[in-house]
Amino acid sequence: MTEIVATAIFLITLLLIFAQKWHRMVVSSIGAAAMVAAGLLLGFYDEELAIEAVEFETLALLLGMMILVALLQTTGFFESVAILVAQRSRGGPMRLLFMLGLTTSFLSMALDNVTTVVLMSPMTVLIAEFLDISPVPLLISQAIFSNTGGMATLVGDPPNILLGTAAGLSFNDFLTHLGPVVLVVWGVTFFVLRYRLRDQLRTANPETHWDRAIYGLNARAALTDPRSARRVLLVLGGVVVLFILERPLHISPAFAALTGAGVALGWTQMGVPGILKDVEWDVLLFFVGLFVMVGGLEAAGVLEQIAQSLLTLQDISPVLLGLIIMWTMVILSALIDNIPVTIAVIPIVLELSTLGVDIQPIWWAIALGAGLGGNATPIGSSANVVVIAVSERTDRPITDREWLSVGIPAVLVASLVASALYAILHGFLAAG
Repeated sequence: MTEIVATAIFLITLLLIFAQKWHRMVVSSIGAAAMVAAGLLLGFYDEELAIEAVEFETLALLLGMMILVALLQTTGFFESVAILVAQRSRGGPMRLLFMLGLTTSFLSMALDNVTTVVLMSPMTVLIAEFLDISPVPLLISQAIFSNTGGMATLVGDPPNILLGTAAGLSFNDFLTHLGPVVLVVWGVTFFVLRYRLRDQLRTANPETHWDRAIYGLNARAALTDPRSARRVLLVLGGVVVLFILERPLHISPAFAALTGAGVALGWTQMGVPGILKDVEWDVLLFFVGLFVMVGGLEAAGVLEQIAQSLLTLQDISPVLLGLIIMWTMVILSALIDNIPVTIAVIPIVLELSTLGVDIQPIWWAIALGAGLGGNATPIGSSANVVVIAVSERTDRPITDREWLSVGIPAVLVASLVASALYAILHGFLAAG
């Protein structure tokens, strides 16, 4: 009885998040309250267990990075970068696609992908308007490149932050295990996007608009507070160094991020209340609700039952099991936002470890599946939702059909390439 009730609450909450009729933070909060109430009524969950289920280290890491990004945003740094990229492209749509994608991917490796598209997509729309091209292909590509680049680091994708906290994986672990895969996948994805979007990008007339559009933008003027920008960038660089050295120094990524946020706030002398207003508190509360619900599933014994059922696959190679899980994550992340899917899968994998299964390859399979699958649909990733919202403020909003026509082919090709690389890097082919 308890398993059925807990599962029903979780699935209904996911369906409501998927429907997008209410804000996802509100839905997750109501779902968390329902889970605790059901637990108290049926005797399998309570408030104390709910608090224990919340991953405060994950929330602290997100909060620290959000503060650093909010500080950098106020200086005009991101607008300046976007203008420089547009100028270097010299109005060539394919060149612009490549340079915006590359810039977005690099930013997503140091920041989270949601923040990156929040800051880059409005400027992308402006550049597209000046160059007389549709913003749709550039915005879709920007979200896909952001999700792809973010897979390479601990802080790039929200699912990676969740995995790193749960599995004790470091910044270096992500960079070394997923960095080479992401590099190849990025190149393959670019060529798929270039092929699928070639007709839309050919509509540009850069010769006519180049002088007025590009040289009319001033990257230096867009950087309204260069002194503070330099200071925040120095601090952000220091935080990344601490991420890399976290194991020798015996510190956590959350400590590094929060320390960096405090140093940056003190050094720049910016108003704390104004900066805190730019923190995405709804995202943090959304995570809290999901953590509480997954804790209810665990307390009800649902996750243990799923793990026990997966033991029927224990005789196969851990890497083959990883590939199965990776493709499962690709499908689920395309249908549902990859964040709740990742939160739900993590305790199942941890339960498998207690049953003697080698789970190390599985973590990388989850990261790849969540990151790649999220590109397929408009709701697969939080970054996608942000880009859709930005497009709706223009006269050319992105339609579901437009996204699917680009996202699904890109995900299928990228996932096939990632599967092959995953199998090779983990020695599956050699073992076979």
